[in-house]
Amino acid sequence: MKILWGIILLVFQVHAYELINGHVTFLMFDTNETKALYKDGVSIPLLKHPTRQDKAIALLAVSYRHSEPITLLHVKQHEKETFKLSITKGIYAQEVLSVEPSKVSPPKEMLSRIKAEAEEAKALYATFTPKRYWNSPFISPLQNPITSEYGTARVFNDTLQSYHSGVDFRASVGTPIVASNDGVVVIAKERYYAGGSVVIDHGEGIYSVYYHLSSIAPKVGDRLKKGEFLGLSGATGRVTGPHLHFGFMVQGIPVEPLDFMKKFNTLF
Repeated sequence: MKILWGIILLVFQVHAYELINGHVTFLMFDTNETKALYKDGVSIPLLKHPTRQDKAIALLAVSYRHSEPITLLHVKQHEKETFKLSITKGIYAQEVLSVEPSKVSPPKEMLSRIKAEAEEAKALYATFTPKRYWNSPFISPLQNPITSEYGTARVFNDTLQSYHSGVDFRASVGTPIVASNDGVVVIAKERYYAGGSVVIDHGEGIYSVYYHLSSIAPKVGDRLKKGEFLGLSGATGRVTGPHLHFGFMVQGIPVEPLDFMKKFNTLF
């Protein structure tokens, strides 16, 4: 998928352009023309382009479950433009997995913990940190093969539970994992489903996640550099075996991480 190099290009190509559920679209604007951008009435932050002073960018994240057209309002210096963008359903597979029964039907004493962990994460991902920690492209946390792709419908023990919100890398227990880019650690602990977890806030609504770790190096509040060691892969939480789950949250939405990095890195 290509990056849109201006709102005028978007207007003229809207009928041919695809927004895919679970993906991010990068929009670019002239800084002296654009005042604001809204998606379905909600403001989308305009960010400084990392290499071009005359341009601003906006990240248009579409949820995996989103299917209705999106209304985009572009507020310019002397006029407004409104148009709708249709959503194309991505082609996502299905996986049948066998895991520990308690990770599908948790015991009652675990329910309050699971709820608290979900609420904590939701609140963090909804937080927009105005500070930009990154200043270079994102990297993969390791170079191993991918064993499970984003968006896969996951059937655990014959029950459809969820879709896969990231990608899984093959990684034996004890494989070193590194930070995808500069940022601040906001989660660093064991969680019921995700196991050993590290979440990094990269600023401006972008978070990277690293799950199922066997050990965790940083603490909440630590500042990490791109490529810095953050932990060892493992088989903790809801797993079928050792691996690393890696993903991105953009504007509170889990998006296809490889697609996100590919588009993001073209800005440099």
